Order: sequence, then structure tokens, then C-alpha cells
Amino acid sequence: MNPKDEKVAKFLEETSLMNPDQYDMLLEMRTLVFEAYPDVAERMMYGGIMFSVNSEDFGGLFTRKKHISFEFGNGVAMKDPNGRLEGTGQHRRHLKIKSKADIKGKEVAFFVKQAL
Repeated sequence: MNPKDEKVAKFLEETSLMNPDQYDMLLEMRTLVFEAYPDVAERMMYGGIMFSVNSEDFGGLFTRKKHISFEFGNGVAMKDPNGRLEGTGQHRRHLKIKSKADIKGKEVAFFVKQAL
């Protein structure tokens, strides 16, 4: 699934060169988003990939030095029976993804499906 947004494509290309492990994790998590929301739009914002449906932002992927942060704009309202979400803000919560195993282990798909 190639990005329609040129800035997203450039970001992914640069990540593939600088950090292949993070690139693989980004692709896997983008796939989860597109599977859950086939009409999702993505764009670069705040240095990461923001996702929206019908112009409503619901989350984003942001690369950090040692992890990828999957941010959820209304994470406080999400079900989190295993205490995976981090953060103490009024609305946002995030998952820190440090390895491909974390994508399944921290239940990224479970949270993506609740994001809207």
C-alpha cells in the first residue's frame, strides 16, 4: 500500500534508509490502520504520520530515537483492560512500540479498531 501523500512517502523512504527496523514496524502498523479503516487519509503533521477519516484525526505514528509512538487523540475513552496505554493528558494516550513483537504484544490492532 503506497502512500498517496508525497510527504508520507518521503518520510517512509527516509526511515527505510536510516532505521530499517522502524520502517518495518511503521509499515505493519499502517497496514493495521488501513485494514480497520479502508477510507483512511494520512498526512505528515508534527513530524509523524497523522491518520484521519472524514477529516477527523484519530491517531498518528511518530518515530523516536528508541521507539515508535502510536498516539491516539481520544485514548482516554478507549477500553484498556491490560493497561497498555501510556500518558496522563486530558485526552491523548499512546503506545510505545520498541520492537515488532510489541505490535502484537501491546495489542495495537485492538486500539486501532477503537480509535474512531
